[in-house]
Amino acid sequence: MRSALLLGLSLVIALLAPSAHAVTQAQALSVAQGETDDRIAAIGRLVAAPDARTAPLLQALADERLKLGADQRVLIATDTGVVDAATGTPVTLPPDAQSSLEDVLLNNRLRGELDGALAALHLSSADKTERLRAAKALMGSGGDDARVALLDTAIAKEQDATVLDALKLSRAAALAASPDADKRRAAAKLLGESHSPETRLLLNQRLAEEQDPAVKQALQRSLRAVEDTLAWGERLGALFTGVSLASILLLVALGLAITYGLMGVINMAHGELMMIGAYATYLVQVAFRQWLPGWFDAYLIVAMPAAFLASALVGAALERSVIRWLYGRPLETLLATWGLSLALMQAVRSLFGAQNVAVESPSWMGGSLALMPGLALPTNRLAIIAFAIVVLGGMSLLIARTRLGLFVRAVTQNRPIASCMGVPTARVDTYAFALGSGLAGLAGCALSQVGNVGPDLGQSYIVDAFMVVVLGGVGQLAGTVLAALGLGLANKALEGVVGAVLAKIAVLLFIIVFIQKRPQGLFAVKGRAQET
Repeated sequence: MRSALLLGLSLVIALLAPSAHAVTQAQALSVAQGETDDRIAAIGRLVAAPDARTAPLLQALADERLKLGADQRVLIATDTGVVDAATGTPVTLPPDAQSSLEDVLLNNRLRGELDGALAALHLSSADKTERLRAAKALMGSGGDDARVALLDTAIAKEQDATVLDALKLSRAAALAASPDADKRRAAAKLLGESHSPETRLLLNQRLAEEQDPAVKQALQRSLRAVEDTLAWGERLGALFTGVSLASILLLVALGLAITYGLMGVINMAHGELMMIGAYATYLVQVAFRQWLPGWFDAYLIVAMPAAFLASALVGAALERSVIRWLYGRPLETLLATWGLSLALMQAVRSLFGAQNVAVESPSWMGGSLALMPGLALPTNRLAIIAFAIVVLGGMSLLIARTRLGLFVRAVTQNRPIASCMGVPTARVDTYAFALGSGLAGLAGCALSQVGNVGPDLGQSYIVDAFMVVVLGGVGQLAGTVLAALGLGLANKALEGVVGAVLAKIAVLLFIIVFIQKRPQGLFAVKGRAQET
């Protein structure tokens, strides 16, 4: 207890007034050998007057890389050899001397004191990340009056809100281990106000060890408050996951809503058109990494139109060469496009190999947005939701407000009359199929940011895409949006109850029953498929 108090007071002094004192071999030797109390006191003296070599010396001791030479010289083992513990200069040893180096041993008590000493050194660091890591390390390293004093000093100096919250949590954790029941009860109340997953773990640990009934009651009250807050975060997180899945399903199904919903073509190659968009994104990424590395974070700006054009051109070629001869024969279009999907997958395997390729997201899509304890929204998912909304808006404007959209709607509703009015129906079919294929390419571009890119990419989504289009109502964009949102939320809600596989089965059974009762889907439309 006396040595721990000495170390703690030394840490406080170090935090208040660090000096430029240089580590000597004698000090390093006192840390490396001797009785445990003496070594702890030596660590405290080093931390009380740290220099540039203090942290490397203590870190080497904690990592068990500290060595003792035959001449009682303290050395630090590195990947390339050994260095002097006091100066950091490389040391060349004869071959026979290297084998005689003695390992500096640690016991559990010394290791615990070392963790606190290293954390205290990092609390005064200019790097916010190091200070945050040190504050979290102190939270799990026990507590005494000296540790509380150290944290009080750090709290008084800290300006960053995130680090300050971590320091306050560590202080409450240190008070929770106090021998004074009143302090433990006050600490339990403070812990209940933090509402973080780390707090829940700490409260459970303290609850298992606590004997005082009043403190135990306070801990239980705080634990319930923390669990209630975290439960709300988990519920909102599940809701966000469902919306995220819905945005992906919407992107995948938008192109199919044109090729199948408006044109009546059962396009089994839709997933492979998505795959082409994903591989186009991969190629743009490779080009930027090789020729424009400084602009790598902007490669998606080029990848999106590239993915659209690549898939649209392939789709137009398929329509002009194969599908145009099969309109009005859905079973034959199904078989033909299934064969085309196999050919496209084999072509990609021949060009890129059967293994997945690595698509790296831009740095601005990394990380997450923390809204509340237990709820952090991944940035890449947020970007895909926004992208899906933009694509949906553009698609709606194109169908409702442009000449091409007018022609597509006219041909869908009454091909003979549209032809009599001068609408080039064959050309409109090609444009519409290319548009649906291009939308599939955009979906592939988005999917490349959240999953693997390989020859089988489209196979994972084609069934879900057809379910969204059929459930929403053939040819109805509003129905497609509602169906994607409903399926995404239903899948994630059921996964938490019955698991992923049973959730898929339950959703499929629901769709089968729904279509039996309402074959036209959520919204009915009068189109080419019904009139033929």
